[in-house]
Amino acid sequence: MTWETALTDYQNYLRLERGLSDNSINSYLSDLTKLSAYLETFSITDGPAEIGAEPLQQYVYEKARTLKPRSQARLVSSLKGFFGYLQFEKYREDNPTSLLESPRLGRKLPETLSFEEIVMMIDLLKGKRERLDLSGNLQHPDYHILLRNEAILETLYSCGLRVSELTHLRLSDLFFEEGFVRVNGKGNKQRYVPVTGVAEQCIRKYLESGRSQLTIADGHEDIVFLNRRGKQLTRAMIFTVIRQTADQANIKKKISPHTFRHSFATHLLKGGADLRAIQQMLGHESITTTEIYMHLDRSDLKRSILNYHPRKD
Repeated sequence: MTWETALTDYQNYLRLERGLSDNSINSYLSDLTKLSAYLETFSITDGPAEIGAEPLQQYVYEKARTLKPRSQARLVSSLKGFFGYLQFEKYREDNPTSLLESPRLGRKLPETLSFEEIVMMIDLLKGKRERLDLSGNLQHPDYHILLRNEAILETLYSCGLRVSELTHLRLSDLFFEEGFVRVNGKGNKQRYVPVTGVAEQCIRKYLESGRSQLTIADGHEDIVFLNRRGKQLTRAMIFTVIRQTADQANIKKKISPHTFRHSFATHLLKGGADLRAIQQMLGHESITTTEIYMHLDRSDLKRSILNYHPRKD
């Protein structure tokens, strides 16, 4: 079995049987392709079914010099997953990565925005758009963009979506009468997330007064958020929208679309929402992933103890 054949088979397995996203698959294959190139550099001709543990350990050791712990952990995970697949499919009897160790990772608390900061960003876009409304200049090329960006921020904060979930959101996923949007999450798993009235109004206004003015490209008719050319937005474009709006609102934090997802979960938890309900809305398979949002400040912790401890008096 050659590396090329093994990687093609593994790619099909990840897509068809694991149902992973293209981004996840590309990350795994990138790590494995680099391993193959490394072995070729040192004239190691063993295929994936014959390679021993020592070259793999040496590869991880050398890469660890330049990678951060989180990237090291992903590399080890990629190797273990691939060789575990080969063992499961009976291409080899052993797993040469069984002794590879991942670096210990501390739990990194996500960056969040305060409610006031989120309102500042949305109000900034809303103010620009309302000035065009008042001037009657609804044909201005920026009008559609401002409506769209305002709806994007409201949707991210209302529904806690991942950036890929936002870019793939479809008109057929909007169930406003029932108060939900359908989200296609990791592994093509669907979930229904409540949408706030404010976010619904923003999306409706964008659809009626912004998106409707575009010439929509073939194949993009059902996509909600479009660029000026009537095509689906890229992940990079959403990052750009978020960062430019934050800069204009004079917010100095290093944020991304995922920051809105973190803020969504944190604000719900601090407001008293049930952790398992937040887990379902975020689409986390494990409750332990959601527990990272339990980084309440000391005042919240003290208030909870004083309010609910049986011997508080």
